[in-house]
Amino acid sequence: MTDLPTGIDDTAARLQAHGYLADRQLATALYLALRLQRPLFLEGEPGTGKTEIAKTVAAMLERPLIRLQCHEGLDLAGAAYEWNYPRQMIEIRLAERDAGATREQLAADLFSPRFLTQRALLQAIDPAQPLPPVLLIDELDRADEPFEAYLLEVLSDFQITIPELGTVKAAAPPIVVLTSNRTREVHDAVKRRCLYHWVGFPDADRELAILRQRVPGASEALSRQIVAFIQALRGTDLYKLPGIAETIEWSRALLELDALQLDPETVNNTLGVLLKYQDDIAKVQGSEAARLVEQVRAALRG
Repeated sequence: MTDLPTGIDDTAARLQAHGYLADRQLATALYLALRLQRPLFLEGEPGTGKTEIAKTVAAMLERPLIRLQCHEGLDLAGAAYEWNYPRQMIEIRLAERDAGATREQLAADLFSPRFLTQRALLQAIDPAQPLPPVLLIDELDRADEPFEAYLLEVLSDFQITIPELGTVKAAAPPIVVLTSNRTREVHDAVKRRCLYHWVGFPDADRELAILRQRVPGASEALSRQIVAFIQALRGTDLYKLPGIAETIEWSRALLELDALQLDPETVNNTLGVLLKYQDDIAKVQGSEAARLVEQVRAALRG
C-alpha cells in the first residue's frame, strides 16, 4: 500500500503519473477527501472522467477497487448483503435429519457469517479486508431515491447494521467516491456526508494535454484540430455533448483511419464515435460539420 499524498501538488502529480490530468480544484477536493477520510461526491456530465478518478486513485495508492454500479431497482440485497437462503434451507433439512441441534443453536448458526453473501458495500467495510479499498458508488442518480437511505450509515460511520448479526464496522475507513450524471438531484443527506466537486468539461489547453498523454500517436497538428473541433461542438445546441472520453475515442478512430487532418467527409463518417443520438448526428452532418471544420482551420491559422 502506498502512502497518501502529502499535498495538493503531490496529489496532482501522482494522478498525472497514472494518466489522469486533474485541475487544481479536483486535486484539492481529492486531497482533502483522503486526508479527512470523507467520501468524495463527483457530479458532472457523462464522459468527464468521474469514474476514472476512482480507478486512478486505486492504482496510485495500490488499493483494491470495489465498484457498485447503481441502477433502477437497486436495493440492500444487491448493494450490501443478502442471506444465502438455499444454503440455509439445506442446513435446516440436515438438522432435521440428524436431530442433533436445538432450535436456538440452529437459529444462531443459520444467521452466521458463513451464510452471508457480501455485496459491494459490505465488502468495502469488511474488517477482514487486508487493505482499506477504494469504493466506487457509480452513477448514484440512476438508483431510486429510497436507496440513498441505505448509504447514510456507510457514508457517515463506515458501518452496516445487519439485524440478524449485528453491526459490521470497517477497521479502517475505505476511500469512497460517488458519482452522479445529475439526471436527478441526489438528496442533501447524502451530500452533507461528502466533500463535493463538479467535474466539468476541460478547457482547450487541458483537453489537449490529456490527448497528448492518452493518445500519444496523434500528431500535434491533428490533436489541436480535434480539440478545437470538440470545443466548438460543445458550443452547439446538442442533446448530449461529447465528453473527454469521446474526444479520446474519436482521436483513436481517426488514427485508425490514417487521418492527417480533419475534413468534412471524415467528420461526417465518424460522428457516431462522438455523438450517441441520431438527432444530434443529423444536426451536425453536412453543412454544419463543414462549417465547424472551416472554423477550426481558420482559428488555428490565425
